[in-house]
Amino acid sequence: MASSTQSKPMERQGNQGGQQGQRHDELQPVKDMLSYLREYAVENPEVAALTCFGIGFVMGWKLKIW
Repeated sequence: MASSTQSKPMERQGNQGGQQGQRHDELQPVKDMLSYLREYAVENPEVAALTCFGIGFVMGWKLKIW
């Protein structure tokens, strides 16, 4: 019986159509990177804050008008 219950989800994926099955196979690097950065910022808030400050400092220094 265990094998018959395991095969049902596979049958459902095949009957739903080609596009829904392909959506799960597509890579989403932007979403993956953003979720990784959020997790990292929650675990290491000091490093994330200093990194943002450093990037802002360098951009402000390079983009200043005068």
